[in-house]
Amino acid sequence: MSGVATETLSDFQRRVGYEFRDVALLERALTHKSFTNEHREARSPNNERMEFLGDAVLGFVVGELIYRFFPDLQEGALSKIKAHLVSSTTLAAKGRDIGLGRFLRMGAGEARSGGAEKLSLIADAFEAVIAGIYLDGGLPAAAEFVRRVFGPEVAGIDVGDLSFHDYKTALQETAQSLGLPLPEYRVIDEFGPDHEKAFVVELSWDGAAFSSGRGSSKREAQRKAAKEALKKLGRLPA
Repeated sequence: MSGVATETLSDFQRRVGYEFRDVALLERALTHKSFTNEHREARSPNNERMEFLGDAVLGFVVGELIYRFFPDLQEGALSKIKAHLVSSTTLAAKGRDIGLGRFLRMGAGEARSGGAEKLSLIADAFEAVIAGIYLDGGLPAAAEFVRRVFGPEVAGIDVGDLSFHDYKTALQETAQSLGLPLPEYRVIDEFGPDHEKAFVVELSWDGAAFSSGRGSSKREAQRKAAKEALKKLGRLPA
């Protein structure tokens, strides 16, 4: 097991929306250190160095993106937004959106312990993929990928609330404390062109609508629906 199947790499490239000229870079980006520890004969080294580079590329591109998108915000607010966008939680969510976990090469022990679902592994590999695109196609290619992936997230940011609280988790915990079933989220509307898509999500309990939220991504719309529900339950100021 010294390489990733060609069809697997092709599938991943379609998901990412970028075709590598040097697929060895992609193979390396998807290789966790546990794999190379168990397979000394592996042709591709692990992705730790690429993670380091990807972090720098991501930070630069995201910094420029929010600098241009929010021309009236001061440094403190921009720093909060950037910290949220490049956090492990956000990167893992982006990685899961493209199914990154199932393409990772890892050792048998890591795989048995659920490595494909670990937030840190997915977030690190996502940064390594960004580095791979940068090394393969230069900054323009990497920047295009980052803008495409993070653009909707940036557009959905509410500058009046830069706390970036995890309202969905807070609502789930509140529901459990009140003896309520877990909330369900359903997209009830979506509109706008592909590059400016908007979603409306309805939050319900046992099929009964309770709140709704609108955002430029399904995730952001769910977050706003959960926030509205917390307000109705008296857990947030109205």
